[in-house]
Amino acid sequence: MSERRTWADRKSEILSRPGAGVAYEAAKIRFELGETVRLRREQLGLTQAELAERTGLKQPAVARFEAGGTMPTIPMMEPFLTWLFMVRAGDGNRTRAVSLGTASITA
Repeated sequence: MSERRTWADRKSEILSRPGAGVAYEAAKIRFELGETVRLRREQLGLTQAELAERTGLKQPAVARFEAGGTMPTIPMMEPFLTWLFMVRAGDGNRTRAVSLGTASITA
């Protein structure tokens, strides 16, 4: 019969495998980006469908992104940044960055 191990021990063993640390960090980045977008969307009172319409994406793509299921490309991130984090100044030609928690997006 096998010995019971803690999650920390199991995680350490898994992350010691070649390439596992890189994959773990990539998954962490996807999750954190998605969480930041979801929190900001909710803060603005938008549904996933409304955000999808404003960004030119489909609602399932927004849901996958928010869940950390996809690593976004720069072209995919542009509409998110525009709609969620950039606040238009009075004349509409200038933008200023807003921050959310520990994530800060600048223009």
